[in-house]
Amino acid sequence: MRSVLLAAVLLLTRLPAIAQRSYLGFDRNNYPGDERLSTLHRDFAWTGYWLNNPPGMTNNPWSGKRGLIRSTGFGFALLFNGRLDAQLRNQDSAALGRNDAAAAIAAAKGEGFPAGAVIFLDQEEGGALLPEQAAYMDAWIGALSHSDYKAGIYCSGIPVSAGSTMVSTAQDIQRRFPDAELWVWDDRCPPSPGCVADNTPNPVFNPSRSGFSAAMIWQYAQSPRRPEDTAACENTYAADRGCYAPHLARSPETWIDLNVSSSADPSRGR
Repeated sequence: MRSVLLAAVLLLTRLPAIAQRSYLGFDRNNYPGDERLSTLHRDFAWTGYWLNNPPGMTNNPWSGKRGLIRSTGFGFALLFNGRLDAQLRNQDSAALGRNDAAAAIAAAKGEGFPAGAVIFLDQEEGGALLPEQAAYMDAWIGALSHSDYKAGIYCSGIPVSAGSTMVSTAQDIQRRFPDAELWVWDDRCPPSPGCVADNTPNPVFNPSRSGFSAAMIWQYAQSPRRPEDTAACENTYAADRGCYAPHLARSPETWIDLNVSSSADPSRGR
């Protein structure tokens, strides 16, 4: 028996490592339309889902769509639009963080998302957190931790100057709030492959390829592309700098951002 077990161990140690499966997801501020969901699901396992008004919008077109999206087969990455620094400066940032967390929790419950789902706070501005941003985020994460839901942060993974060093928002948040899940955006080419939707079982890129190993999700392409950081992969985008969903006619309704995660349901929202 001992010789059999030893042989089995030796065989296992010689097997090639199995690549971790990755799953593509898309996100956009405006809801893509009921009629496009099935086509989008041909390439994407999950979608971003806003719990409040997306940036620059005065309403939330995703509201009430969870059931239909779930029935189509999608997983979810829940998003709550946070506040810009200009909205926090000279305010009680902690109180605003608690209030916004309560709104996120109520919205998630109202949409029927289960206990344990991760809600990502959308931190739009890059670089190290300013004191008021840190206070807001600390209060938001603290309130989520005392609820049925888990806290995550959507943030930049691109390092910027911070005095004599370079730091990304993701690095600063990981240092301050190590328990928060991170959805990191970095569309620079490289590491990004550009507007490429590789939905093979083990695509050549995954969240760890973002350069930030702790990322749960890597957003690797944005619409419109940023010319200063995407010149090396500009041929993967459309001439108007948009990244469009595969298998759909190009229009303002089919611009998307591309993401990859190690989970088909990053927020555990199904």
